[in-house]
Amino acid sequence: MSSTVDLVNVFVLEGTILLVVTVALIGVKIFALVTSLMFSVDHYRAADKLTKQTWVIILGLGVAAAVLLPASPLNLINIAFAIAAFVFLADVRPALKGLHQR
Repeated sequence: MSSTVDLVNVFVLEGTILLVVTVALIGVKIFALVTSLMFSVDHYRAADKLTKQTWVIILGLGVAAAVLLPASPLNLINIAFAIAAFVFLADVRPALKGLHQR
């Protein structure tokens, strides 16, 4: 009986961790999308990055995929869009902020 209870607790823990990861990744994707909308087209051009329209489409599709396909944050589509959001936040956002402060 004890091993059955321990097994159930492991699945509850796994489900809780997956829920936390899913919510965190959706938050990161939404933050990246909102941030991408805050800069003008000229900022993207001056920073020599992909266009604003391209980033908004990529990040918007990422948010839509995370909300509409919540089966697992570890499926290939969600991983690809999470990587895109992290690339935006780590590479594009600092370049745009650097231009914005000048």
